[in-house]
Amino acid sequence: MAFTLTSNAFSDGGEIPIRHTKDGEDLSPPLSWANVPDGTKSLALVVEDPDAPDPAAPQRTWIHWIVYNLLYALDTVLPELDRPNRRKLDEAIQGHVIAMAELMGTYQH
Repeated sequence: MAFTLTSNAFSDGGEIPIRHTKDGEDLSPPLSWANVPDGTKSLALVVEDPDAPDPAAPQRTWIHWIVYNLLYALDTVLPELDRPNRRKLDEAIQGHVIAMAELMGTYQH
């Protein structure tokens, strides 16, 4: 079975409920991982918005979260990244990714 990331708040490709957005309660959606590969020592997670600020007129990819030593499946535990950004995380995980899982949600206000 494949390494997977899911949420009971929305399905892959489904709309993210308003309570999990800035227009609602701004609560992080619950996330679950399954079939974490053997040899995984840590996980890293990037939550990005590829069509910010407006899907009809995207201007940039907005990074909402970077959490590590948690969601890529890595064969190592990462050192302190000191205010990580996407570039720092990508450099740190290079050569250590065992598997990757993706969950995509949509939201438009």
